[in-house]
Amino acid sequence: MEEKYSISEFIKETQQEDKGQGLFELETPRMLEINLEKEIWAKMGSMVSYRGNIKFEREGVLEHGLGKMFKKAFTGEGSSLMKARGNGKLYLADQGKKISILNLENDSIYVNGNDLLAFEPSLQWDIKLMRKIAGIMSGGLFNVKIEGSGMVAITSHYEPLTLLVKNGMPVYTDPNATVAWSGDLQPEFVTDVSLKTFIGRGSGESVQMKFEGEGFVVVQPFEEVYYSEKS
Repeated sequence: MEEKYSISEFIKETQQEDKGQGLFELETPRMLEINLEKEIWAKMGSMVSYRGNIKFEREGVLEHGLGKMFKKAFTGEGSSLMKARGNGKLYLADQGKKISILNLENDSIYVNGNDLLAFEPSLQWDIKLMRKIAGIMSGGLFNVKIEGSGMVAITSHYEPLTLLVKNGMPVYTDPNATVAWSGDLQPEFVTDVSLKTFIGRGSGESVQMKFEGEGFVVVQPFEEVYYSEKS
């Protein structure tokens, strides 16, 4: 029994492993290992450890052009990025959330601005603000569209669930529980006054995202409140 709880046993069970999975590796379901050789974009504040020669730079105000700067100012600092450069092993995490790795191959995906953990510089990205909801929720709701080829890591509270969207069969989701969706879907926001007393939002309308067409949407079993509703 004493050996079971020894320091050496603890180290054996929890120590880092090289799994040979490439640039992005899931060291644990909630810890991302990046085998850095050049540079990577990561969520500000997500670094928990590194080894090697790695330097971190805050995202430059004009690094992505005036258009993105203005959109970022309008959305607030919700998803500040940092650039990690160098060679070594970098470990990222975000409040213990579960991490999923996606390898895009000329694909596009929208990710909730709060659920984007890291991505390769080879991918193109842009902030998409959903202004139609701004009149209902303070500041609106913003997402990041990522497209091209490369690795991207997203996070979710607990296990994510992917729902397929098919023509004639729309999918409705809670904005607070929506993590990501395929790049060819354009959700619209709908309200349902009759639901407001049933889901804890007694002052105001219930807001849902409606997805129509062909694609997928990823949700989490958690309502992540990162903006304030107007009273």
